Amino acid sequence: MGILGGEGFSLPVVTSTEVVDVQIEFTEPAKQAMKSTMGGDGTTHVVIISAESGGCSGYMYDMQIVEDPNDDSFQRMDVGGLTVLVHNKDSEMLSGIRVDYKDTLMGGGFQIDNPNADRSCGCGQSFG
Repeated sequence: MGILGGEGFSLPVVTSTEVVDVQIEFTEPAKQAMKSTMGGDGTTHVVIISAESGGCSGYMYDMQIVEDPNDDSFQRMDVGGLTVLVHNKDSEMLSGIRVDYKDTLMGGGFQIDNPNADRSCGCGQSFG
């Protein structure tokens, strides 16, 4: 059966996003943790920070170390000699964030504070 038979179909939803110049603050512990994690790969690899759909508040933060994609759709930042990339599509959501690194008895990890988020989860990993 086709569309007239009642099965229907769905179209992808397209949303426009504003591209802004990304400004991100990194604490010294975050810079040191990134350098330590990267090892000697800082010349060929980059850190990508992105906002992915998911989590209990709508979006989740994601940080990945990847080989430099050399893609113009990313904004580049030099952070203590390391290259950090943010995709233009995420620029509005991520501009203004503060990246910190905490080392606790229960384990350490990167923590992101986003003053632009309307809501965030108790785990600190998702925002909306």
